[in-house]
Amino acid sequence: MRENSLWRAVLAVDKTVIEAVEFDEDEQVVVVSVRPVARLRGRCGRCGRRCRGYDQGRGERRRWRGLDLGTVRVWLEADSVRVECPEHGVVVAHVPWARHDAGHTYAFDDQVAWLATQTSKTAVTQLMRITWRTVGSIIARVWADVDAVVDRFEGLRRIGIDEISYRKRHHYLTVVVDHDTGRLLWAKAGRTKDTVRAFFDTLGPDRSRQLTHVSADGATWITAVVAERAPQAVLCADPFHIVAWATDALDTVRRQVWNTARRAPGGSRPESKGRSRPINIAQGDARALKRARYVLWKNPENLTDRQQTKLAWIAKTHPYLHRAYLLKEGLRTVFKLTGHQAKHALQRWLRWTARSRIPEYVQLGRRIRNHLPAIHASLDHGLSNALIESTNTKIRLITRIAYGFGNPDNLIAMALLTLGGHRPQLPGRP
Repeated sequence: MRENSLWRAVLAVDKTVIEAVEFDEDEQVVVVSVRPVARLRGRCGRCGRRCRGYDQGRGERRRWRGLDLGTVRVWLEADSVRVECPEHGVVVAHVPWARHDAGHTYAFDDQVAWLATQTSKTAVTQLMRITWRTVGSIIARVWADVDAVVDRFEGLRRIGIDEISYRKRHHYLTVVVDHDTGRLLWAKAGRTKDTVRAFFDTLGPDRSRQLTHVSADGATWITAVVAERAPQAVLCADPFHIVAWATDALDTVRRQVWNTARRAPGGSRPESKGRSRPINIAQGDARALKRARYVLWKNPENLTDRQQTKLAWIAKTHPYLHRAYLLKEGLRTVFKLTGHQAKHALQRWLRWTARSRIPEYVQLGRRIRNHLPAIHASLDHGLSNALIESTNTKIRLITRIAYGFGNPDNLIAMALLTLGGHRPQLPGRP
């Protein structure tokens, strides 16, 4: 093998002429002087069009970080040639070993992206000897290249839409998942109607008309846009969120019962030890109710013996709260059924709430009636947001790993690379 071919293979570069290889003993780095092959010179760095030369970059040399040779860092060095593109103006000329405006080679970027989707933050930064913010920029570049050649929306029929918090103080991502492949399709910062419209703009009107089912949590900022952009799609309400509404109503009732018990004679006692002013500490029934929150939330089949005893105590001493608990469990049972049987059970549950004399559940019954067509569709087709909730759990883990990127687009790129079915390959692997 000739020396030029050997160095191209070692550096993982193509269509590149190796002019010289030097070892800088002071910096302990290998510097490789390179240039593009003749047919790739003088091309726009953005569009690849052959253009008229502008200058040689004022005589400056530019460097790109390559994959390390063992423990020694490698830099590729070339003239910073600029060309004049009719479309993009004066830009740095295209080079075959790196992306435009990048400071690293293709192989370096691809290895960093693979590591970021497979390992921890510390492993990536220490192994590749770069900062975490640089990792975010690399991931965004790699995903842009993947997105340019992959059609994420091909054959799309059934989708789920939901939101997830990615930062404190109400910073949200809207995410879209393909129910048939289980892949994350699309994500964008925000949770408004404009955010959902941005997805349908990306999808396009033709493919929007091909959607058959859309699952969501019943939020109007989702359902209104789906009705506007894909009116033919069957909108399915997510059972998990419907039951969550009942759980919230149960917790409201529990707080009311607890406050009543706390204000009753003997329900609390003043405590001033170690405090600037005394506070009231719950005791007796109020103390027991305060600690009954998770007993009421948990599914009956998951209760421990001690929790079952506490639930029996609530049924005996606080029938109003226990009735609210039974209503929550009744709704959960509805969604264990399917088809006509589930619809019939839901109608019986709605009649039960109407005569329950629990205002929170009477209001919940009205809310569910407003979403009845979407709930019936979910019962008919067995479609829920369980898949998207699973995806959200994985995105939460990715969010913790990606903490410090500063740019939600880099987080989205990392999530799409990891969960979109198009993970980057390690350089030199088939």
